Amino acid sequence: MPALTDWSRRILQAVLVMAGVLLCATDAFAHATLIRTSPADGAMVASQPDAFSLTFSEPIAPLVLRLVAPDGTAVTLDRYVQRGPTLDIAAPAGLKTGTHVLTWRVVSDDGHPVGGAVVFSIGAPSPGVSAAAVEIIDWPVRTAIWSARLVIYAALFLGIGGAFFMNWIGGRSRSAARLGMGLILAGLVAVPVSVSFQGLDALGATLRNLPELVVWRTGFATSYGLAAQLALAALAMGLGAFGLKGIAGRLLSLAALILTGCALAASGHAGAAPPQTLTRPAVALHAVGIAFWAGALVPLGTAFASRSSDAAVALRRFSVLAPFAVLPLGVAGLLLAVIQLESLQALWTTTYGAVLLVKLALLVPLFGLAVVNRIRLTAPAERGEARAIAKLRCSIRAEMALILVIFAVAAVWRFTPPPRVLAVIGAEPASVHIHTSAAMVDLSISPGRAGPVSASIVIMTGEFGPLDAKGLTLILSNPAAGIGPIRWPATKPGDGTWRVDGLTLPQAGRWSVGMEILGPDGAPSELAGEIDIRP
Repeated sequence: MPALTDWSRRILQAVLVMAGVLLCATDAFAHATLIRTSPADGAMVASQPDAFSLTFSEPIAPLVLRLVAPDGTAVTLDRYVQRGPTLDIAAPAGLKTGTHVLTWRVVSDDGHPVGGAVVFSIGAPSPGVSAAAVEIIDWPVRTAIWSARLVIYAALFLGIGGAFFMNWIGGRSRSAARLGMGLILAGLVAVPVSVSFQGLDALGATLRNLPELVVWRTGFATSYGLAAQLALAALAMGLGAFGLKGIAGRLLSLAALILTGCALAASGHAGAAPPQTLTRPAVALHAVGIAFWAGALVPLGTAFASRSSDAAVALRRFSVLAPFAVLPLGVAGLLLAVIQLESLQALWTTTYGAVLLVKLALLVPLFGLAVVNRIRLTAPAERGEARAIAKLRCSIRAEMALILVIFAVAAVWRFTPPPRVLAVIGAEPASVHIHTSAAMVDLSISPGRAGPVSASIVIMTGEFGPLDAKGLTLILSNPAAGIGPIRWPATKPGDGTWRVDGLTLPQAGRWSVGMEILGPDGAPSELAGEIDIRP
C-alpha cells in the first residue's frame, strides 16, 4: 500500500500525542471503585474489629488482600465472604493498638484490576503511618497494556476485516493479503502477551515479573482471559481465510468476523454495563461494523494502486453495502455512549467524556471523507477516470491514518472509569474522623459531591464515651475557592446524631471543617479537620 501522505502523517503524530496526554491524565483507578468501608477510611475505633467490609461500585473478585500493622509487618487476609459488590473479611486476632493499613487489589466484571488502601486506627493513631501502600501507577505496565491493545485492534479490525472483504466483496491482492496476514500474526503475539500484562496489572506487579506463571494464570482468570481466547480463535480463522477461496474462505472469514464481535463484548466496561442483554450485543455489533469498514480500506487502496481490473467492481460492491454496516455501527455506538455517560455534562467533566470527545472529533472528518468518496469519487473511479482514482487513493490513505488514531484513542478507555460508575461513587457520602483528647467527631456529608447536601455528626469524648453536648456548630470553608467560613447550627432529632440539613456546597475540592461543641458543663471545645468533596 502507498505510503501515508505528509498530511496524514502529521495528523497521526499530532493525535497520538493527544492520546498520550489523555493516557497520562486518566484517574489512577479503574472501573470498579471502592465506595464504602468498615471501618471507614481514617476512622478511630476503641477496640479491634471482628471483620472488615469493602463495598465496591460493582461486583468484583478479590486478588490480593493484606493488612499492614503499625510496626510495618504485613499479613495476607485469605478468609472472606463475598456478597455481590461487598467483601466481608475476617480480621486477624490480636491486632495491636495503633494505625493499620488494609490494602486491597480486586478485579471487576469488566476485567479491569484496581487497588487501594484503607487506613484506620485502634485506640490511638501511630505517628508517621499513612496510606503509603495506596496504588501507584506503573507507567511501563500501563504503556504496555495500551500498546498491546492498539496492535490487537489493528489485527482484529484491519486484519480480519480485510480477510472478510477479500472473500466476500473482492479486491484480493498479494500485497493486501500480506499486510493483513502480518497484522494478524502480530495480533496472535499481542493477545497472549496482553493477558500477561493484565496479570501484572491485577497483581500490582512490574514488568520484571512477566515470566512468572502466577502472572499469566491471574490474567487468564479475569474476564479478559475469555476475551483473549475468543480473539485468538478469531485471528486464527482470519489467518486461514486469507489462504482459502470460495465458500470455505467465505465461511471462515465470516466466523472470524463474528468472533471478533464476541471477543470485544466478552470484556471491557461497555459490555459489563447493565443491562448486559443490550450492551454486549451492542458492543459486538459496533465491533463488526468497524471491522467491515476499516477492513475494506487496505484491499481497496492496494487494488487501485496496482490498477487492478477488480478495483472498480470491489468499490461498487462496497459502496452499496457500506451504509448497512455504518448505520448499525453508529446506532450501537450512540447507545453505548448514552449508557456510559448518563448525562450530557459528563462529556466535558470526566476523563471518559474527554476521550469520547476526541474520538468524535476524529470521526467527523472520517465520515466526511466517506461521504465525499461516495458522492463525488466512487462513480468516476468506477469509470476509470485517473484524476478521481488518484483522489480516492489519497482519501483512503487519510481514512487509514484517522482510523489508526481512533484505535489509539479508544485504547485509552481501558484506564478511564465511565461516568455511570462515577455517579454511583458521587452518591456515596464523604466522611472524616476528627479526634482530640477532649472530644471525637465523625462527620458524614451526603451525597459526598458538590451541590445540595446534608450533614450527619456523631460526637463522643476523647475516650470513646458518650458526650451529651448542649450545642454543636458546623463550620465549613474552602479557602482555595474563596468560600467561607460559613457556620451552621446543628440540631439533634433524637436518634443520637446531630444533623445539618439544607446545606449547599457550591465547589468540589478539599474543604476545611470546624466543630464548635458546647459541653454538658457549658465549656466550649473546638475541633478542626478536612474533608474531600467530589465534583
